[in-house]
Amino acid sequence: MRKIYFTMVAFFIAAVAFSQGTITGTVIDGEINEPLPGASVVVQGTTVGTSTDFDGKFTIEVPQSTGTLVISYIGYTPKSIPFSSTGSLPQIVLEPNADELDGVVVVGTGIIDLARDRETPIAVSSIGAKQIQEKIGTQDITMTLVNTPSVYVAGQSSGYGDSRMSVRGFGQDNTAFLLNGQPINGMEDGLMYWSNWSGMADIANGIQIQRGLGSSKLAISSVGGTVNFVTKATDKKEGGFAYYGMANDSYYKGTLGYNTGMNENGFGASVMLSHWQGNGYNDGTEGYGQNYFISLGYSPNDRHNFNFLITGAPQYHDQNFSKRISTYLEYGRKYNNNNGYLGDEFISERGNYYHKPVANLNWDFNINDKSQLSSVLYASWGRGGSVGPVGSSVRTDDGYVNWSAIIANNEASADGSATYALRNSVNNHAWYGLVTNYKLELTDNLDWNVGFDLRSYKGTHFRQIHDLLGADYFQDNGHIRYPSGNQISATFKANPWSALGGFADESERYAWDYDERINYGGMFTQLEYAVENFSAFMQGSLSSQSHIRWDRYQYTEANEESEKISNGGYNIKGGASYKISEAHTIYANTGYYSRQPYHDNIYLNFTNDVNPLTENEKIFGLEAGYGLRLNNFSANLNLYRTSWEDRVVTSSTTDDVTGQEIFTSNFGVKQLHSGLEIDAKGRINQLMLRGFLSIGNWEYSGDARTLVRDEDRNILSEETEDVDGGKVGDAAQFTFGLGADYQILENLSADADYRFYDNLYADVGAIKENLELPSFGILDLGATYNIPIAGANNLSLRFNVNNALHKIYISELTSANLPTAGEETYDGLAVSNFAYFGLGRTWNLSLRYSF
Repeated sequence: MRKIYFTMVAFFIAAVAFSQGTITGTVIDGEINEPLPGASVVVQGTTVGTSTDFDGKFTIEVPQSTGTLVISYIGYTPKSIPFSSTGSLPQIVLEPNADELDGVVVVGTGIIDLARDRETPIAVSSIGAKQIQEKIGTQDITMTLVNTPSVYVAGQSSGYGDSRMSVRGFGQDNTAFLLNGQPINGMEDGLMYWSNWSGMADIANGIQIQRGLGSSKLAISSVGGTVNFVTKATDKKEGGFAYYGMANDSYYKGTLGYNTGMNENGFGASVMLSHWQGNGYNDGTEGYGQNYFISLGYSPNDRHNFNFLITGAPQYHDQNFSKRISTYLEYGRKYNNNNGYLGDEFISERGNYYHKPVANLNWDFNINDKSQLSSVLYASWGRGGSVGPVGSSVRTDDGYVNWSAIIANNEASADGSATYALRNSVNNHAWYGLVTNYKLELTDNLDWNVGFDLRSYKGTHFRQIHDLLGADYFQDNGHIRYPSGNQISATFKANPWSALGGFADESERYAWDYDERINYGGMFTQLEYAVENFSAFMQGSLSSQSHIRWDRYQYTEANEESEKISNGGYNIKGGASYKISEAHTIYANTGYYSRQPYHDNIYLNFTNDVNPLTENEKIFGLEAGYGLRLNNFSANLNLYRTSWEDRVVTSSTTDDVTGQEIFTSNFGVKQLHSGLEIDAKGRINQLMLRGFLSIGNWEYSGDARTLVRDEDRNILSEETEDVDGGKVGDAAQFTFGLGADYQILENLSADADYRFYDNLYADVGAIKENLELPSFGILDLGATYNIPIAGANNLSLRFNVNNALHKIYISELTSANLPTAGEETYDGLAVSNFAYFGLGRTWNLSLRYSF
């Protein structure tokens, strides 16, 4: 018996020993055909794993002679490699998922329209989840795009969430932004308010920017470009993460996320919650907020996939406005006079609060091998607004708000009315929409897409009192329905959570009170042809839009409804790409848009009067490019020319006497934007290098009618002027960047990015002689240390230093005054100009545990 026992043990030991063996291989970066160091290699179903060395090579002892290796690297699409014997494997190629962003999304595959390198003939850049997580820090999501050609981000000095971005010199109202295929530009004016999307960095799996007309199938007018935000969905694997970050000016953020994984019945859930707060870089720009994300997925079979998602980012932040350069020189670059102290309590008279829950239901239906249907039904409910003063302020000698004196004045008021109060300018909305796309494979090489884009939007805008500051009521004498005046005593907090339902009734509103309804319907279609070395597409869309306005403040009840305005638009675009060889590809595209004017440009001066000057804006674009792919290097060259006629340009500045914002609008403007873009990257062993260059010439053409209003919408001046040859402002027309990632050790890497900006002009709308700002360069540094833990767990430590050299520069100019005789100048600019200084050196440190 003992012999039998020892014989069996010896047999099993021999079997185990025989089944074990060594596998070797090399992992390659599929984009530039170079070794990929630090890639993870794990035997599926076990904890046995290793990493590739600096030459992309690996050696792994496998516990059995057959199985599967899973090779992965953050920012790349994982690959499973079966093995049935030991020895050397063929070369393993991982493709960057920055160019295959929908590979990480389980829903909306037909709606989320992403371009694939030069297979789609457009200028495109992609940002993966790894780069977003590592580099975003305390910044707005817009800052993830600054290392791409022809992108300029401004507005950071205003406060958390107040940034804005331009693409090829076109502002946010002329760049299309999509969230999982859902349009998110404001329906009234096309603008984006990033404070409403402060949680985007937490939920984004990737971002792709298509510069120029783009390839999006939607009936949208992406003049500057199209930015696709691809969010997390219900993860198919169980796991989660915990994150904690801290930064300059007492900033901190905590985030928790968990995925149940998809169970055997096809159900799964992903949940994420976060909280952040900080004092802000400039004085008086404190902020706080939360972010929530809930995604529920259901895949009953291979043909159907459903996902319900709801997310929101309630936030509040104090704000900073532009000031004269002379004021900054006197009080410092961080000076902000929109605030003051009442005893030990800090109070700001300028701020923003908002809560915008967004929900969408996605359905992907694989009808058969030849056809698919993808749809997203969505809704958003925006609630909140801005905080500001009304009445006569009292200031201290150094310009701050004297709250004690203001309260004393209100309490001493003979009739109890407020001489000064704080108000909320409320901007509520409800937005519902449906986007659906049907794809049919006509032949092996020809696909046809057709779909609809339907939206219904209702906005409500009014002012309400936030704080009476010791007074009994606020006297409003402008409401037409209260000819004897209206005494308002109700007050409402500037709180993003209570704003969901806590706002003034119609009898408690002042200054303005109106609704608007915008209905939009669009149909789009596309044909796409692709063979091995050639691809081409042709797209077209038709859209119809209607507008109506109800004004309860300026009109009697019988006359409150405006004339209904309906207008149509269309676009057509197409392009082709040809692969000359494996190394060389060329492309070209063109398109024409006839775009309806925005709602705010249809009705004159925020009344029910219809503006007779508005007409469809005409956009014509041409683009051509070249792509180079070598063993250790890749590069793209893009040339473009875009003409835009009958557009409206609006800019703003602050009056240093009254403290009010002044708005300048230009009608009938024509712009010509042309330029060149280059982006490139290559790898030398463990060093990855990248760079970009963009050279633009963006000018106004012809005449423009200029209208100047104050923040209460009163007309201050109106004139027609020659703007021919005037430079387009608010975005640098020359940008240059260099970046590097270096794998110091197996788990330690460092990176650096340098950007240089030149030919940046003042943001003053359309004028003939614009003022150029001094050029500047910024260096950002970062380092990452990963600590692998048992299984798939990982602990990552990240440190960033932005503007590491502490470059002092002016990022925006909102006036264009030339120096008068004897006037002091700063870096060549008259100190009477209104400006924002850019942020100096900032830092952030984060710890992320993934399990």
